[in-house]
Amino acid sequence: MTSAPASDPYARHVLARMSDFFTDEGTPWARRLWDIGSVLALEELWEASYWNAHGVLSQTACDWQRIQLNALIGPDRGLGDRDLRRELTGLLKNPLPDPSPERRRLKEIIGHVRSGYLERWAAAVNVPIEKRVKPERFSRTVASHLLDLGYSASHLKAWAKDLYDARATTADIAGSAAALARTPACPYEVLVALDRVPQRQLAEPLEHWYDKGKVIAWLREHGHDTVGIRPGGGFVYRFTALDAFSAAEQARQMLERMTARSQFLRRDRGGVEPLPHIWVAGHARAIPLDPPARGADVLTLVNEGHLYQVAGARRRIDDALELAAAVNRGPMAPAVAGAWAAVESLLTHPDDPKGENERSGKAVAADRMAAIIACSWPRAELTALAHHHKPRTKDELARGIAACTTNQERARLAAAALHAGDASALDFTGASTKYSDRPAAQRMADLVKDPRLVLRDVAGAFRIALRRLYRTRNIILHGGATQGVALEASLRTAAPLVGAGLDRIVHAAYAEDLDPLDLAARAEVALQLVNGETGLSVVDLLEPV
Repeated sequence: MTSAPASDPYARHVLARMSDFFTDEGTPWARRLWDIGSVLALEELWEASYWNAHGVLSQTACDWQRIQLNALIGPDRGLGDRDLRRELTGLLKNPLPDPSPERRRLKEIIGHVRSGYLERWAAAVNVPIEKRVKPERFSRTVASHLLDLGYSASHLKAWAKDLYDARATTADIAGSAAALARTPACPYEVLVALDRVPQRQLAEPLEHWYDKGKVIAWLREHGHDTVGIRPGGGFVYRFTALDAFSAAEQARQMLERMTARSQFLRRDRGGVEPLPHIWVAGHARAIPLDPPARGADVLTLVNEGHLYQVAGARRRIDDALELAAAVNRGPMAPAVAGAWAAVESLLTHPDDPKGENERSGKAVAADRMAAIIACSWPRAELTALAHHHKPRTKDELARGIAACTTNQERARLAAAALHAGDASALDFTGASTKYSDRPAAQRMADLVKDPRLVLRDVAGAFRIALRRLYRTRNIILHGGATQGVALEASLRTAAPLVGAGLDRIVHAAYAEDLDPLDLAARAEVALQLVNGETGLSVVDLLEPV
């Protein structure tokens, strides 16, 4: 591996963003991964035709998905430059009904796209730096593709850290990512231990059952500490996965199915109680049973003192928060259904117009939520950057920020500094998050220079993620399927956005008594007027006039 020079900003930017994307808990929503990779998006489109043929997805929804995907894959260097790209873009110009020759051809093309996808990207970035795509695009492309393949965020975070510690070049990063994509899944043996085992006689004859003595013996055999572990029994499963954390996630989902069944017992209802860890053979540490939260944070509940204010009449906000409560750690199907129910309950109205061939017209809720989130993105990032501006010697900007009494004022100062100079106007030397802050400052510098273009692109990404959540919800509730190809990716990308949107809706409801639909209207107007003749700033997009 060639050592990257200390002055190489491209590789450092890519690895800093990958660290953001692969941090399960702790990365703010504004710095997370909002999109899925092109290969999974094509597989999702192929699957959508099946659900359209079975009356689950409308033709309008499938056409919107196809048109958006055709536009998005334009800059994707992993699709080749000639034959493959020409064949694919030609197919995406027209509907792909199931069954049809076009859909069958799409399936074949997806196989060709998947094979060598990251190798083509590696070739695309192996050029002089001025000819490369922006590091933000490259980092998002590689991160989303590896996550879509089935690697866990925990495994990929360690991989990215190893690259950083080795001072990897851009070519090293691209080559290592391509090698990961080529690596086949391997078998893992995973122990799920139970504290309580109701109806034990039903478990004991099963192939995977281990009594408490065998559970302890298995733990010792594989080098795990048994101090304080008092199992009532357990199951040892064998999974095929790309890493130990992904194998543990498969075991977690198996356990969810088991505990769901136990809710239907007459005696010992819900009595299947697991121990708080999962053990994977060959992995040194026990893995927590509780999965990492999916990043749906409504910080207003704490920051503005609303967490315990539940007395009095119920509000729509209360209903929405209850509906969405499963989005962070609940099983995937209820999480998707509840998250979308919250969005739809707040951001649709009986008088909403329906487009031609639309079944319900509810997709507009995704567009309205996307507008709200897009308008909150600049303030969220600029506020964080203002707090993290910590030069070795306090400068005029740092003194100005320290004198501010509101985050709105701090964000304005950060925006003004970026507009007057560039990303280097902010200095994060003393900030613990400096490696994440520097790419964020570059994104905000791009924003303040051309707000409408950047916000249009960001709002478009949010619309796609939230409409994917809606389609996934329809597949679950109307198709009765909980194994959709993009189910996990849909939650990964949409959950933080749902949290961000709910946060702004809760704030507006308490601070202004503003209806969510009125907040959405404010956001939609702001996206049209920003940086125009009214003087509307990127900092004030959701502020009342």
